Amino acid sequence: MITGEFKCSLDDKGRLMVPVKMRNEIIGNLLILTRGVDQCLWLFPLDEWKRVSENLLNATSLFQKRARLIRRRIIAPAQEIEIDKSGRIMVPPTLRDYAGLKKDCVVLGVERSIEIWDADLYQQYCLENEDEFQEAVEELDLS
Repeated sequence: MITGEFKCSLDDKGRLMVPVKMRNEIIGNLLILTRGVDQCLWLFPLDEWKRVSENLLNATSLFQKRARLIRRRIIAPAQEIEIDKSGRIMVPPTLRDYAGLKKDCVVLGVERSIEIWDADLYQQYCLENEDEFQEAVEELDLS
């Protein structure tokens, strides 16, 4: 299980260090990076991407407008990314632009995938969604 919240920085070449704790949970050095929802990036181990993309393709149809939109926003921009010997990944410019990544980033482990956020945008997202988060927590029944 991939978990944790880490502050990382993009270097001048658009490379981001994948935290060691997360790298230890990933098999191999190839990952899939794509647009996420809420203006973040999603980073998947290959086997998890295969499961997610197959489920997404099976749940959508080329003949439905909204389904095509989802495919174009999540599957089409997906790129294979390699973790280099220093533990970094190259974030392509198109994906950096989509997520508004500047220098300071937040990297979140979310069970079987990783989210990459611009630090300021993530802080803003958390503040804007605090009330909804509190309501969602209240609705949980973990007994």
